[in-house]
Amino acid sequence: MDQAIMIALDLVAIAVMTFGLYFPRHRRRDLVVAYLVVNVGVLAVSAVLGTTAVGVGIGLGLFGVLSIIRLRSSEIAQHEVAYYFAALALGLIAGLTTTVSPLMIALMALLLVTLAIGDSPALFRRYRQQTVVLDTAYTDETALRAALERMLGARVHRVTVHHLDLINDSTTVEVRYQIGDRAATAHEVEQVQR
Repeated sequence: MDQAIMIALDLVAIAVMTFGLYFPRHRRRDLVVAYLVVNVGVLAVSAVLGTTAVGVGIGLGLFGVLSIIRLRSSEIAQHEVAYYFAALALGLIAGLTTTVSPLMIALMALLLVTLAIGDSPALFRRYRQQTVVLDTAYTDETALRAALERMLGARVHRVTVHHLDLINDSTTVEVRYQIGDRAATAHEVEQVQR
């Protein structure tokens, strides 16, 4: 009976994570399916392995193998990796727990609360990161930073040059910035583009 309660708790937790947190924030349907299936699959396998003497070791090995396979099969963003590991962890906690325990319930809730807070749109909402291709070759980092700040209308915190093409006059950078209270004026953008 306790195992059935843990399975039910896992199904509620993965539903909250997937349909209450992830999909409303990111709208990526393909990962909804992945999170649900990975969670239920890990839950089923770990529940079966939990009845054997080597269940915990095999369960942790399964956690590692599944994460390596999934992370190498397609490119996903860092926040999606966090959801993926939460889906795995929820399945393992519920599958390897044979008795209902307040600690296990608290750990499942802690995972959901951590995701809700860490992936909240309100948290660091003014901070952005993107790759920008500029139609000017910038060899001076100070000039590059100033041009990006004018273009983005933001305070640039970090710039990493990925590609500098002096022949075709372009610069590809990864920029991390904080949106300011004002947007760049059309005149400033025009001057940066010259």
